[in-house]
Amino acid sequence: MKFLLPYLKASRWFILGVMLIKLLGTLLELMLPYVLEHLIDHVAPLGETAPIFAWGALMMVLAILVRVLNVTANRLSVRVARNSTYAIRRDLFHTSLNLSGSQMDAFGLPSITSRMTSDSYNVQSFIQSCQTLGIRAPIMLLGGIFVTLTMDAGLASILCIMAPIMIVLVVGISMRGIPLFDKVQQGMDDIVRVMRENITGIRVVKALSKEPYEIRRFQGVNETAARRDMKASIVMSLPGPVVTLFLNIGLTLVVYIGARRVNAGVTQPGVILAFLTYFNMILMGVMGLNRIFMAMSKANASAQRIQAVIGLKEELGCVPESEAPPTDRPEYVIFQNVSFNYGAGSTGGQFAGEHRQQSLSNISFAIPRGGSLGIIGATGCGKTTILNLLMRFYDCSQGRIFVDGRDVRTYDKDQLHRKFGVVFQNDVVFADTLAENILFGREVDAPGLQRAAEDARALDFIQGYEDGFQHKAAIHGANLSGGQRQRILIARALAAEPEILILDDASSALDYRTDAALRRAIRERYSPAATIVVAQRVSSIMSLDQILMLEEGELIGCGTHAELMASCPAYREIYRTQMGEAV
Repeated sequence: MKFLLPYLKASRWFILGVMLIKLLGTLLELMLPYVLEHLIDHVAPLGETAPIFAWGALMMVLAILVRVLNVTANRLSVRVARNSTYAIRRDLFHTSLNLSGSQMDAFGLPSITSRMTSDSYNVQSFIQSCQTLGIRAPIMLLGGIFVTLTMDAGLASILCIMAPIMIVLVVGISMRGIPLFDKVQQGMDDIVRVMRENITGIRVVKALSKEPYEIRRFQGVNETAARRDMKASIVMSLPGPVVTLFLNIGLTLVVYIGARRVNAGVTQPGVILAFLTYFNMILMGVMGLNRIFMAMSKANASAQRIQAVIGLKEELGCVPESEAPPTDRPEYVIFQNVSFNYGAGSTGGQFAGEHRQQSLSNISFAIPRGGSLGIIGATGCGKTTILNLLMRFYDCSQGRIFVDGRDVRTYDKDQLHRKFGVVFQNDVVFADTLAENILFGREVDAPGLQRAAEDARALDFIQGYEDGFQHKAAIHGANLSGGQRQRILIARALAAEPEILILDDASSALDYRTDAALRRAIRERYSPAATIVVAQRVSSIMSLDQILMLEEGELIGCGTHAELMASCPAYREIYRTQMGEAV
């Protein structure tokens, strides 16, 4: 919970204001039963109307002041909680965007999502309740005991016996809830994961009539989360009835003993009535402490999960050129004996997973400025891993990677990524205008926007919309066809005129005619860029300067199309299978 202090420091004056206002409001509230006792025992017996109205008016003023002060303090506490949680979510989002590939793999997107939502909400609830109940509850408890001691020490001794027992019970039971709520949040991670998988793959689920299967799968994680939540809630709800039982026992003793003392003339009736009110206040104080401990149990588990992300150090920081000297080779992109294992690479560390398969083994190639490279191979052979290493989402386990003569580790990440125009295999169209999806916050003028759309063969269908580039795409581009989405993504990659153009299976939804026109436009208008094309179709890469043939992370062929046809049986078989030639 210490990591919350810097976020609360920014609102320290508001917090101080809440504490002072809540303190004053609670003290005035404690005066109400005392005034009532004085009115009943000392003013009413005089039989004069004016003093009764005067003391009654005083009670009304006190009640109004208590209400106004409590409302003001609650509003300020909401402001503090809102501002603090805003800053926490901002930093959590910023950190999430800068996680390395291995760090993101370790946490998982569903877990990051639940930390951003339910965990931050738990922290917000704690900050708010701690400001209000954190002042009011202990003052109600201790203040109620103190005032009753001044009124009747004999009756107050009952409270003095009951209060420590109740506090120990509340604290002891609440401490057991902290690890339980951590498991509750882990259950929420599983729910978010299954929901995300089903929402993303809803078409596949419907197409294969797997709705009943997915409902059962969701029901499984939902029931697990519900059981964990129920267990935690049962544990945290125990103090309520236990405290109520002890207070009712104490209340019964006060009424019984008080009645005997009134009959004996030792205590006045107003004192008994005030004691009953103070008992309720003490009950509210103890229950307030219970609520604080419950919120603290949730918030402590949630804060640890949030801190686990926010507290991460940047894993892929810049390396001084003295540690990674440049190369004197002239090629623009160079892979030099590169190997990589997911979960066991140089960046694995504490985030390393269980899988330690060799994803790439001793890969070497070079692309000159303006050159082109095609990468082909079976699913899982390491094609996309090469791109991830080139863009430094991960660091390679062995070997070195150079861009423009410099080791990629010596670049600031923004400086490196500005060199790229990328279309990933499962890229995203955002719920925004087509223009903003292409521009993506970059400064590209209107002619540049139109040129990128035209080169990506997207201009025709964009102009077919009544609002053109201002046409709004749905979430994930659901209102666009597969080919339209890919052309928007290609236009996004081309818009900034990158130094390195990466197309990862970017034309799989395009017809051969459109694909050929796109490749021709890239050759003619983007020739200065080094182009890397990952494809499943030989036709998309056969005209490139160089082709890599991968198999299970190893390079089994490298050369032009003609050279691979002559020297690489695996490539030759793919070509003949796809182009319809007899083997």
